[in-house]
Amino acid sequence: MRIRMLCCLIALALCQGAAFAQDAAPTKSGQDQARPAATPAQAAPAAGSEASDDGEDPDAVAIANAKVPLDEIRRFVTVYNAIRQAYVDPVDDHALMRSAIRGLLLDLDPHSAYMEKSDAEQFNEQTSGSYDGVGLELQQLPDGSLRIVAPIDGSPAEQAGLRSGDRIVAIDGKLLRAGPSDGSEPLRGVAGSKVVVKIVRTGVAAPFDVSLVRATIRTASVRSRLLEPGYGYIRIASFQASTADEFVKQLDALQKSAPLRGLVLDLRSNPGGLLVGAVQIADELLDRGVIVSTRGRESLGNSRFEATPGDRMHGAPIVVLVDAGSASASEVLAGALHDNHRARVVGSRTFGKGSVQTVLPLDNGDTVKITTARYYTPSGHSIQALGIVPDVELHPAGGQRRPAPISEAELPGHLASEAGAMEGDNAGEVLPGDAPIASALVELKRIVNPPATPARPEHAPARPSDKASPPAPVNTPHH
Repeated sequence: MRIRMLCCLIALALCQGAAFAQDAAPTKSGQDQARPAATPAQAAPAAGSEASDDGEDPDAVAIANAKVPLDEIRRFVTVYNAIRQAYVDPVDDHALMRSAIRGLLLDLDPHSAYMEKSDAEQFNEQTSGSYDGVGLELQQLPDGSLRIVAPIDGSPAEQAGLRSGDRIVAIDGKLLRAGPSDGSEPLRGVAGSKVVVKIVRTGVAAPFDVSLVRATIRTASVRSRLLEPGYGYIRIASFQASTADEFVKQLDALQKSAPLRGLVLDLRSNPGGLLVGAVQIADELLDRGVIVSTRGRESLGNSRFEATPGDRMHGAPIVVLVDAGSASASEVLAGALHDNHRARVVGSRTFGKGSVQTVLPLDNGDTVKITTARYYTPSGHSIQALGIVPDVELHPAGGQRRPAPISEAELPGHLASEAGAMEGDNAGEVLPGDAPIASALVELKRIVNPPATPARPEHAPARPSDKASPPAPVNTPHH
């Protein structure tokens, strides 16, 4: 509906400037491709044209069909014309209309955005797995600074010690300020060139500089090894186009000599990516059951993914390792395995990004990304602004609890969680290093080799205290 509304906005604005309307090309709605939105030239008559013979204003009819208040449209046109005619410096029509589109998306939620062609190309590069830069997943904040969601494994950023939750406030000495452009653009550059970022870190008194050397980031999204004979480890750093295929190859390689007794699946600081990768990996590890469902306002936003027969590990136990940087598709995978009683989740509460974005390519190469649905785990719970709570909670080395400075619930304008839920309560922690892997392995061995329960003699009388004792505590799912 917002795309169709935008077409009406453009149509009315361009009644004052027919020359630009001639350059317009048709676009399609991201939610309804069978019903293309009207182009500006189709929706509006040429400047100076008269109303139709029956007295109906075509613009008014188009607005009524789109259910957009006429008074609001008139205000938009008034402001648009005032800027074009009276602003101190000339404003390009193209730039002005891009700003108007950004304005439509700005107050929706943090994940709906207008991306210019260069930004859209970078977005596509991240899913393809290769680009030149420093290797960071970033969230642009309202003040223009960049918050680090997660450094990419093996990247210059990770090697320099940058962490999830760090905030970049300047690049090469230039402070980042709020504006329409992507503040992360200066981090891109020729491999081998240097860039200096100024970092603000929680717990560190003053900002500090970090020098990074750009590299070609080939994001190998899957790594694996044997932790011990019979116990495998697979790390998924993000979900790209080839992630599911690479996961299968590496899992099969781990099981080449003998089936695994158990697997640690590491999704820490995995910011997500392509949903299809998470769904395919869940299908490889499940024999049946729902993987994930999505629900939106439009029927096309509603979907349900179910596992097909065949578990590549033949039921061997799995421990999924997560932390506060595990987001979106990684939460979908963790939730699917957890709710189907296929895996135990160990670590810290996840990020809580439970929304689906639809990408709408525009005719000029730019792209609009709109949130169109919410994810739901197999048990019917929404991840949004809540995340997934682990069965076994871990803390960073030192034992002192350090909640992550970033979570979905902390983002301005985030989608609310389900009614009655305590979003943002007990935010998770980032769990770097190898210690969480060792803890996950301990938990995996407990599942493989559960502690033996001492048997009571066959005719031994039950003591009163036995009858009064509560059942032994067990780990139960939390959402």
